[in-house]
Amino acid sequence: MIIYIGSDHRGFTLKEGLVDYLKSAGYELIDCGATTYNEEDDYVDFVSTVARHISKDPTQRGIVLCGSGVGADVVANKFDGVRCSLCFTPDHAIAARHDDDVNVLSLPADFVVGDVAKKIVAAWLQAPFNGGDNYVRRIQKISAIEFENKKSE
Repeated sequence: MIIYIGSDHRGFTLKEGLVDYLKSAGYELIDCGATTYNEEDDYVDFVSTVARHISKDPTQRGIVLCGSGVGADVVANKFDGVRCSLCFTPDHAIAARHDDDVNVLSLPADFVVGDVAKKIVAAWLQAPFNGGDNYVRRIQKISAIEFENKKSE
């Protein structure tokens, strides 16, 4: 599994810590930026890069960060095949994977600190998708909405 990660300036320090943490844990990681701190950058640019990768291969994982996590979550969910969830706790991250097979995690850099973020990421990466009929049915309905939206364009 490849993990793509991206953040703007508000999530930059937290992202850098997560990059080190994930690499030391043995994960294959692609940093989609920002690669330097720049107060003028926009989360949309980095989150779009992550989400584009996941859209091409929804079996991979992405982590996106911005100050509140909301903007990153909104942008990521604009891409077909991306199911992104904004998570504040490890239990929330587990539920997102278990129930909705979330393939992108959005973190609110203004609200979670390094150790908590690491626990959220670890829980999310380790949690399995339930795979029950009702969960699969719901994900199929989401995919059908994406397909219908493409047809109407």
